[in-house]
Amino acid sequence: MAVDVLLGLQWGDEGKGKIVDVLSAGYDLIARFQGGPNAGHTLEFDGKKFVLNTIPSGIFFENTMNLIGNGVVIDPITLKKEIDKLKDAGHDLLAKKNLQIAKKAHLIIPTHQLLDAASEKKMGEGKIGSTLKGIGPTYMDKTGRNGLRIGDITLPDFKERYQKLADKHTSMLQALYGEVPDFSEREAAFFEAIEFLKQFPLVDSEHLVNEYIKQGKKILAEGAQGTMLDIDFGSYPFVTSSNTTTAGACTGLGIAPNKIGDVIGIFKAYCTRVGGGPFPTELDNEVGEELRKIGHEFGAVSGRPRRTGWIDLPALKYAIMLNGVTELVMTKADVLSGFDKIYACTHYNYNGEEIDYMPYDICSVMPVPVYKEIDGWNEDLTGITELSEIPDRLKSYIIFLEKELEVPIKYLSVGPDRKQTLVLPV
Repeated sequence: MAVDVLLGLQWGDEGKGKIVDVLSAGYDLIARFQGGPNAGHTLEFDGKKFVLNTIPSGIFFENTMNLIGNGVVIDPITLKKEIDKLKDAGHDLLAKKNLQIAKKAHLIIPTHQLLDAASEKKMGEGKIGSTLKGIGPTYMDKTGRNGLRIGDITLPDFKERYQKLADKHTSMLQALYGEVPDFSEREAAFFEAIEFLKQFPLVDSEHLVNEYIKQGKKILAEGAQGTMLDIDFGSYPFVTSSNTTTAGACTGLGIAPNKIGDVIGIFKAYCTRVGGGPFPTELDNEVGEELRKIGHEFGAVSGRPRRTGWIDLPALKYAIMLNGVTELVMTKADVLSGFDKIYACTHYNYNGEEIDYMPYDICSVMPVPVYKEIDGWNEDLTGITELSEIPDRLKSYIIFLEKELEVPIKYLSVGPDRKQTLVLPV
């Protein structure tokens, strides 16, 4: 049995949480493989809206195990709050016993967040647009071989290990930025959360996942953020700190490449981006504001307004190539209802030539999008339940995208509820 992968193909916020929730019933294990609590997977269950930051999106299904994989960085305080909120809403994860945490997942400690904030402040106008959750500094300690891992919390000298790392961080803050803000309150909350997390199974996740594979069980690897934020292949340096592509599922869960099955790529019918960095199709005008308003385009974690723009096909083709996408999901088609004309970027004008691929440095030389004009549709899509109800112009848009992207669109989302997802013939 192979591991299917579900991930975003744009700059994040594509609606991954909802789609994982829709598909979860068919899987025995949902495993989050990278990123930290800067991710916000929004979904609805029993008429209630939930935002999951670290917990996999299959958590509401009784017979589905959920795993926070080794590639994830964990803020114990945030994770405890998330678990507590779910309990208050009637979902007691300790009682349900459907959440496990990889021992090799790295810990975000309070001083990581201080370093994150100080670094962004120092960069001024050139800042990355970090969510200030401490994720970048945590991955830096991971690759610098200084980090703390979830498995360390059970060791008798954990507090000494913690103090050694915290002292290193405070020395850096003093030397580089001249100050160390008080973090005693957050530190107390950190150790309280650590004790709380000890109640959950801390597992050797690579063995767990491969045992599921050996037993022929169905596994879905869930990514966070989006391909264009990948640390290697995204719009560097305006990227996240982990590998958001299919390759990240291998390293973030301990899966051999030949065990990857279907790769489900999710994209919006238009584009959005949060934070700084290049965005070739951005609409910094009334149309962009209308997309933001209709699509409720505000960060699920930060609340920041998302930048909006038309769909970018060179970027999508690039993401499909990198991930080996086998099927597509288009979300938020309903947001485009009412636009007389919509537009798709098919090429870039870049350094005096027309290209149809993502160039090396789009930060220094912004590609100028070349657009194809497409007839829009006026019909309200949110009540659609049958394929026959899809407007002809939307069908034409789907056919156009499939031809350009050379991958079938299998799912169409026309609203936030799981019932507002249609399975298309392929």
